Amino acid sequence: MTSERFPVAIIGSGNIGTDLMLKTLRSAGPLTMAAMVGIDPQSDGLARAKRHGVQTYSQGLPELLSAPQFADIRLVLDATSADAHVRHWEALRDTGVRVLDLTPAAIGPFCVPVVNLEDHIDAPNLNMVTCGGQATVPIVAAVNATSPVSYAEIVSSISSKSAGPGTRANIDEFTETTATALKVVGGAQRSKAVIVLNPADPPILMRNTVYCLVEGDCDPAAIEASIAKMIERVQQYVPGYRLKQPVQFETFGFDNPLHIPETGKFIGTRITTLLQVTGAADYLPAYAGNLDIMTSAALATAERIAAHSMRNVGV
Repeated sequence: MTSERFPVAIIGSGNIGTDLMLKTLRSAGPLTMAAMVGIDPQSDGLARAKRHGVQTYSQGLPELLSAPQFADIRLVLDATSADAHVRHWEALRDTGVRVLDLTPAAIGPFCVPVVNLEDHIDAPNLNMVTCGGQATVPIVAAVNATSPVSYAEIVSSISSKSAGPGTRANIDEFTETTATALKVVGGAQRSKAVIVLNPADPPILMRNTVYCLVEGDCDPAAIEASIAKMIERVQQYVPGYRLKQPVQFETFGFDNPLHIPETGKFIGTRITTLLQVTGAADYLPAYAGNLDIMTSAALATAERIAAHSMRNVGV
């Protein structure tokens, strides 16, 4: 390898892994594709990797671990499933190779690049939460930066056609991991996450609704400005991420409190943010914004890790 490049391997030759590979190959950043790992020799992802001159391994991670080329790899990006990542981490944890997890396994610390990447830049196993988390945690963090969020609830609606076997197998992990990230990364005191697989044809774009409850008084102008700034930051690596309509504010006073079953009467403001994510269509269709935001966030994170690592070793 050259001193100016940072070799990475992708595990998973499905939609997410293939899209991430193409993004990496087209990026002008420091990453270079060293290997693509899959378990289906006939997969389109492995075929495309071969056409781009990427070394492929069709018998899973053990084949890569035993290959001489593994010594050059600096970072492994896991685009498989939560269950599979547990096994992959067991095999990788003592190798010294960094791991970026695109599954909702939640083994390592959560990472939403615009919110907390710098806090975990040296973590050996970094978790990219979920597509819903990447889309909504920044908004909760933006609101929380101006007024403490007592409760955050998000609803991510995606096209059923964009939900492959891995996504469907991880629905329970999706809701749990996303809800946890709304608290741990976003700063909400309590949280809930919902995902909807919409079978509409033609397929819908990814939509995300973010509800935040702020107790007592708040400054709507400051919250709107904070959200707008956060959206601009996310758009730096996900251009199709945007506000669908102006942020909505609904105030509940002592004469018209909001009743919450778990906690009783709520006095304060409900802030509703409606988002839409259009994919870049590097490999996936534009309606698969849910997958695109994961691969885009992972690429941005991997490039930042690479820059940090190379700077620390004097490259």
